Amino acid sequence: MLIAELRHLFHRTRVRALLVVMFAIPFLLAVAVKVNGGPSGGNGPTFLAQVSENGVFAALAGLTVTIPFFLPLTVAVVAGDTIAGEASIGTLRYLLTRPSGRARLLGVKAVTTVAYCLAAALTVAVGGLVGGALLFPLGRVISLSGTSLSLVDGVGRTLLAAVIVGASLLGLAAIGMFVSTLTDVPVGAMAVTLGIAVLSLILDAVPQVAFVHPWLFTHQQLAFGDLLRAPVRWNNIGKDLLLQAGYVAVFGTAAWARFTTRDVLA
Repeated sequence: MLIAELRHLFHRTRVRALLVVMFAIPFLLAVAVKVNGGPSGGNGPTFLAQVSENGVFAALAGLTVTIPFFLPLTVAVVAGDTIAGEASIGTLRYLLTRPSGRARLLGVKAVTTVAYCLAAALTVAVGGLVGGALLFPLGRVISLSGTSLSLVDGVGRTLLAAVIVGASLLGLAAIGMFVSTLTDVPVGAMAVTLGIAVLSLILDAVPQVAFVHPWLFTHQQLAFGDLLRAPVRWNNIGKDLLLQAGYVAVFGTAAWARFTTRDVLA
């Protein structure tokens, strides 16, 4: 059942299109830097100024650019469609006639959503690495601490950063799945999920509500940059992953409670 669901998800035209866009954003970012040059004086997104010096930074800049909005948008589309999408086309009742049960179906949907979160973030990193390798020199990577890392170490840390970014999207994915159990209209679930992501970003930027910042699932979303320090600073990364786990536990439980007790009419 899991393999079939994964195959179904990644063979959907919409999902493939989203992944193509995720690949294209850092690639086009590298092209823009090649044509116009990178920002100077610390302006622009983190890592963007270093792209022209080393193509590896195109992947890191791509992750920085996409995680505030573009990656959450794609996760909202996928997570919001998990249950509501099946209900809207009338296949949910058919799926529940299998002996697997509702809890297993929800679990499979959750695993496929996690797989998408990781795949989307890794696609951004790969797009940046491909664009950076084609347009800029590759070599030893200068960390944020000023030390020199080997190219293999730099690429490895970049891919690990993408995995952490993917994990940073799991809180939003859990919220999206919960919202998806509340409605039979997938577009509505997607819109609400994206709206919650935007609201979290807005609140995180307002100093007057600083007391809620540590509890927002977007608060530590740029913590992956600490992987480019020597030694790696795991404190903020750990806080981010722990916060995501909390959101997954709360909203995953809420999704289970709702889905296992609701009347399925479609």
